[in-house]
Amino acid sequence: MKNLMLLILLVPLLSSFDNANLANITKALSEGNADALGQYFDQTVEVAVLDKEDVYNKAQAINVVRKFFAENRPTSFSQVHKGAPPNNDSQYCIGNLVAGGKTFRVYIYMKASGGQFLIQELRFDKE
Repeated sequence: MKNLMLLILLVPLLSSFDNANLANITKALSEGNADALGQYFDQTVEVAVLDKEDVYNKAQAINVVRKFFAENRPTSFSQVHKGAPPNNDSQYCIGNLVAGGKTFRVYIYMKASGGQFLIQELRFDKE
């Protein structure tokens, strides 16, 4: 019974972490700030930039995103859709990034880890 009560109390807390993380992630994307975005990367992250896709450690993933932002300077990011499964152990966000005069569709997949949602997968596809 104690575990059930604890779960009932923690679910809204995870949801508030979710909203704060997503707001910070959205801001980092809009500003083209790879270091701020990297704070929400897990230890390994699958990053896909157009046709190049690989799994990187956190530092490498930040560098890949930094290079993408240097070549395509972001001006705005808008969320199109977000969702989570019923058990709330993961979530995703799909949005449009306007960068370098082009629009990219961005896919973000996050999983709960240590009381917060960390990015497991990040994709930039040409719109």
